[in-house]
Amino acid sequence: MTRAVRFDQYGDVDVLRIEDVPQPEPAADQVLVEVVAAGINPGEIAIRTGALHERWPATFPSGEGTDFAGRVIEVGASVTGFAVGDEVLGWSDWRSSHAEHVVVPADHLTRKPLALDWIRAGGLFVAGVTAYASVRAVRPAAGETVVVSGAAGGVGSLTVQLARNAGATVIGIASEGNAAWLRSVGVIPVAYGDDLEERLRKVVPSGIDAFIDTYGNGYVDLAASLGVDPSRINTVIDYAAAARVGAKTEASLAASDAEVLGFLAEELAWGRVVMPVAAVYPLEGVREAYTELGERHTRGKIVLALELPADAGRTPAV
Repeated sequence: MTRAVRFDQYGDVDVLRIEDVPQPEPAADQVLVEVVAAGINPGEIAIRTGALHERWPATFPSGEGTDFAGRVIEVGASVTGFAVGDEVLGWSDWRSSHAEHVVVPADHLTRKPLALDWIRAGGLFVAGVTAYASVRAVRPAAGETVVVSGAAGGVGSLTVQLARNAGATVIGIASEGNAAWLRSVGVIPVAYGDDLEERLRKVVPSGIDAFIDTYGNGYVDLAASLGVDPSRINTVIDYAAAARVGAKTEASLAASDAEVLGFLAEELAWGRVVMPVAAVYPLEGVREAYTELGERHTRGKIVLALELPADAGRTPAV
């Protein structure tokens, strides 16, 4: 047996529980991983509450979680690329990574670089590939200006750096409290709030070339009002606004690829991008972790660490 997060109905964090379940067994093309760390993501909140039932319905009892990093403990008969003991990171398409063990196809894994710590490895997949897809969707080039909303969040904090690494000037919309961090990664901070459109026009009087929305709440319409070509507006959350203005909606599904994940892991391992971690909780703290994430004011990722003791509580940001 193994322990895993489960819920039996849509609802708030109180529907989540830790349950003993049979340990999964790998099929011929699959790998069984002992999970060390697993990230949590805003989309999982929307799935759990039923807000995305039409798009991604849950089947009960439902597991939870996509991101993870851990150690290989068994491989299927046809798997040749991984062996018992390998340190890996990857993703589950079956909402199952918030558990002590997860089984996934071998092509959903990449090796963990030695220089990459477990916490960031376990929280990388969804935020990383979403950021990668978003930047690729708007095609930033040297000399251009890109604006990113939610610029200090899990997705946004990586998005701004990937756009910067493409040679663009990047403006990050975030709270005043995140301004110093944004400057530290080469991004021009602009605080959200009143008169934002006017303030952006003053910062970039020559115009904005591309806009990436990682937050929702009207930013797609703001980008259109600023005169950004709809083909160079991408949102990972506001699908209705994207349909209205003709913007793109490329997110994690567009870049769910082990090669992309391997690239991002190396970028993170060697400091070409950094991923702030807002908090770390034990598996038993999953309700508290999602409560904090739901406040939408975290800088970077919140991660569950399965090697923390059950009573560890929240650990400081790293």
